[in-house]
Amino acid sequence: MPFREAFRPRSVSIPTLVRIKPQALDRVGIYLQRAEIETVSLYFSDGLPDPLLRRVKRSLEDHGIRLRQQTAVQGASQEEANRLVSHSENTAQALIGLGGGRALDTAKYMSAEVKKPYYAVPTSLSNDGFCSPQSSLTVDGHRQSVATTMPYGVIVDTEACLQAPRKLWLSGVGDLVAKLTAVRDWKIAFHEAGERVDDFAALLSDASVYQFIGRPTFDLQGTQLLATALMLNGISMAVCSSSRPASGSEHLISHALDALQPEPRLHGFQVGVATYLISLLHENGTETIGTLFDQTGFWDVCAESPFSRSLWQQAVRRAPTMKENFYTVLSRPGQVDRALQYMDQDPMLNRCIVR
Repeated sequence: MPFREAFRPRSVSIPTLVRIKPQALDRVGIYLQRAEIETVSLYFSDGLPDPLLRRVKRSLEDHGIRLRQQTAVQGASQEEANRLVSHSENTAQALIGLGGGRALDTAKYMSAEVKKPYYAVPTSLSNDGFCSPQSSLTVDGHRQSVATTMPYGVIVDTEACLQAPRKLWLSGVGDLVAKLTAVRDWKIAFHEAGERVDDFAALLSDASVYQFIGRPTFDLQGTQLLATALMLNGISMAVCSSSRPASGSEHLISHALDALQPEPRLHGFQVGVATYLISLLHENGTETIGTLFDQTGFWDVCAESPFSRSLWQQAVRRAPTMKENFYTVLSRPGQVDRALQYMDQDPMLNRCIVR
């Protein structure tokens, strides 16, 4: 890489407002008031519990923030997001995404299109998408990551997230540990394919995971640590303008599973199990990941509704072809066969991937 290109100054967009605390939903209005926001458009998950929606709307009203538009988001497609853009008044100063991933991804995409600041207000922590430089949307019926902008603000009510189904919290745990194998794959790509590694982005991603591993509890403090770690993972992608610090071969397996199933399972469960599998290929971190899954109950929930062995075999074989010029441990000769052998032999994988 030429010297001038390597040392060219970069402009990185990261959230200016970050609030991760109990009862944060009741303070959304005051946060926006402090930013001198007077009008907003609110996009929330269809089926979001009414008490959560009412709390946010009451907070906005109490602080003089006017709602220009409020829309329940059912799907997460680029076509639907573009339709919402064309029908929006575009008079609000900012957009709020409230609820789960579909509403947040849609609102984030729309904010990039209309060039207005976006506030992410997740009510569950199933993955790192609430604070990342992309939206997960279906495009022509296929799930894709569409480049967007980072949120201007991230507001996480840890009490609200604890009230969501626990499997969503565990899905977030699965997506979080994927950063361990993703960073190792990135370094493999450096040594074997010459891909440049952004050391700060890699360090930020790794460090956030270990912070959570120190106290992986399903309570307010554990939820605060999980939310913070997932947010920092999203920021690490923005730092290096790449998904590399958060997504490696474990995500390729999940993308293949998505393509093979009419209704994919929760992203974090697919990725979490794939992370454990890839750690066996790396010969690094398997005990740490397995212990974390034991402590949090991740393995138990997976075992309650196990994956199909034949489906996973197809996904592992297809994974290296899912992303062009994306070198990972699965790109090495013989590693796909090793992964298939581990799926047959490893006792933990046999609990959640069955014949």
